[in-house]
Amino acid sequence: MDIFHEHLVLFLQKDGLPLFCSIDLPVQIDFQEPKELGDFAPWFFPIPSNLCSILPGPNNDFMSSTFRLVVSSPVIPDLTVDYDMRKKTFTIVDQEEVTGLCSSIYTVGQSNVSSIQQNLQLIEDSQSWSDLSKLLSCERVQVVSHDGVSIPLVILYSREAHIHGESPGILYGYGAYGEDLDKSWCSDRLSLLARGWVLAFADVRGGGDPSWHIAGTKINKINSIQDFAACGMHLIKEGFVHESRLCAMGSSAGSLLVGAVVNMLPNLFSAAVLKVPFLDICNTMLDPTLPLTILDYEEFGDPNIPVEFDAIRSYSPYDNLSPGKCYPSILVTASFNDTRVGVWEAAKWVSKVRDVTCPSCSKSVVLKTNMQSGHFGEGGRFMRCEETAFEYAFLMKALGMDDMSAK
Repeated sequence: MDIFHEHLVLFLQKDGLPLFCSIDLPVQIDFQEPKELGDFAPWFFPIPSNLCSILPGPNNDFMSSTFRLVVSSPVIPDLTVDYDMRKKTFTIVDQEEVTGLCSSIYTVGQSNVSSIQQNLQLIEDSQSWSDLSKLLSCERVQVVSHDGVSIPLVILYSREAHIHGESPGILYGYGAYGEDLDKSWCSDRLSLLARGWVLAFADVRGGGDPSWHIAGTKINKINSIQDFAACGMHLIKEGFVHESRLCAMGSSAGSLLVGAVVNMLPNLFSAAVLKVPFLDICNTMLDPTLPLTILDYEEFGDPNIPVEFDAIRSYSPYDNLSPGKCYPSILVTASFNDTRVGVWEAAKWVSKVRDVTCPSCSKSVVLKTNMQSGHFGEGGRFMRCEETAFEYAFLMKALGMDDMSAK
């Protein structure tokens, strides 16, 4: 929450989606009995879509009646919006400019940008939203997991470049520490969308609100892994992605999902990217001298408790590699100065994959180590762009695609 002289702002979630509302102060209500939110006549801040990512801005003036948010989604470039809580109106202050696009998003260059600019043009003091929904499809579906629980899956693709049943795709996942996947606007994705790729974001158990988080921790961690697998199979079954063109991407604890599913279903993904991956979970959780081990007992379980050790051992990517099986092409990136996930985890896992799995396939498991950076990579926009381009190029090469076509 955030408190102002005349207003209380609440940060809420409903069905895993963010909401913001304000309540006028002082509250004139009898508190002798429990009250529902609706009893306080809240004003819910209008947003363009229920798929939006919402972040508070620098709201430091206690006497102000205006609350600033940064709103975006996979099809809405970042919007800075001021909400007047007294008048119950809002004003769009600024929107990130999208440049370097032609009249459709399918050719990257400096050609005619007029249609995109017209689509994104903001009129001062208007209350209309601008987005790229005419060019890009973004939908939220529910995927039934192994135990009947519905898992939210956000699917993004180009309306023109996507080919039903033929397109390549990437499934993203994290599912730990109660963190949601970042689904805000990212211009990097345009490069893949232009080539017909499908980008899907699986909000598996382990992330999200407290109850969703707990359902994917400790002995329930297998739920996160099964949820991720179910989302991958859904993309193929429903024709969003070709069965031999589905890739996966996970970072840190998200790589645990990908590594575990690759062990369970080696043929589900054709390629994967594991960034600063948490793969040797058994040995890490058994070493209390490492900086995060004891703190992670609450997330992954305490291996000194037999039932929790058995649960960890059952899905640990390093301990459950399938001997002789064909594994997909995998790019594993590590950072030498990583204080959260040891650089040795990636090195050990790659070495063991090459030792025990199919000798022909293991040649396409690549380890790339940055000798300067830490857990969050090197700083600077250009270095981040270079890392992203390397990952995209690896996936395209693994699928046998040239630079111009997804066919």
